[in-house]
Amino acid sequence: MQSLYLFIGIIAFFILALALSNYYQRKRGNTKVRETAPPAIDVSGGCCGAHEVCEKDSLIAAFAEEPEYFDDEELDKYACRDSDSFATEEVNEFREVFYSVLDQEKPRWVRSLQMRGISLPDELKDEVLMSVNELREHKMHA
Repeated sequence: MQSLYLFIGIIAFFILALALSNYYQRKRGNTKVRETAPPAIDVSGGCCGAHEVCEKDSLIAAFAEEPEYFDDEELDKYACRDSDSFATEEVNEFREVFYSVLDQEKPRWVRSLQMRGISLPDELKDEVLMSVNELREHKMHA
């Protein structure tokens, strides 16, 4: 009977220690709670065209990176939205940021949106793809 009490006491001690540890980590802000699902990465097709070197073979590296911000923190409110669900004003907000980013940084901006779980509005996808392709062609011919 004493060994049963000892066993229960040890289990209770570990549960209490775990609960206290969790409490203090949350209090200090040492936990990272992810509120959004990680962005889906489609590796079935070819390269998306947003990178100088296609990263579809390097999925682990994609999750290890932190997203880069281009003074576009206001776009984080659009995370986890479908690309066809944006109003005209919201599309214009994306367009304004896109055209304020330096040309050579535009592929990195698109990658940043992907890492943050933000879909480009459908109305802007053709403009972005055309711009990135033009940059790539210009770079190849330079």
